[in-house]
Amino acid sequence: MSLATGRQSESARAASAAEARYRIDVPIAPARAARVVALDDRAAQVAARLAAHRWAHAEFLRADAVGELRELGGGPLPLTAALIGADVVVVLATEDGGRDTAERIGRHCFRYGITTAGVVLGQGFEADDAVAALRPYARVLLLSADESDVFELLTALRV
Repeated sequence: MSLATGRQSESARAASAAEARYRIDVPIAPARAARVVALDDRAAQVAARLAAHRWAHAEFLRADAVGELRELGGGPLPLTAALIGADVVVVLATEDGGRDTAERIGRHCFRYGITTAGVVLGQGFEADDAVAALRPYARVLLLSADESDVFELLTALRV
């Protein structure tokens, strides 16, 4: 209560029992069905660590040596099947080997209106080709030396 006016502040009123009936007490439903695609071996290790966390609706995939997508530790999936139902695709890279796959994913996501984010992890950013391939398609392109930034990105996207 303000001593000058004798009235409750907005914060005090909002916290009152009378206002409690207007509060929404259920968690916000996740808005994103995400696919996280690792383009290389080191990125796949990061994806595996991320997959160990609890996510509402995320699937973690890895591009193999010939550019086919696979579930982590699983069999191959055609690109279209792997991305069906996705609202957002996050592509992880630590080296240049995945340029062609990154471009295919970017073109597919662009064609079907799927938000695309690219994350390049490393000190020297050895994935310049992957960055160049994703740049025309990715709404977010994050260059970072800290893999926890990927966790924060996924959290911010509410996956």
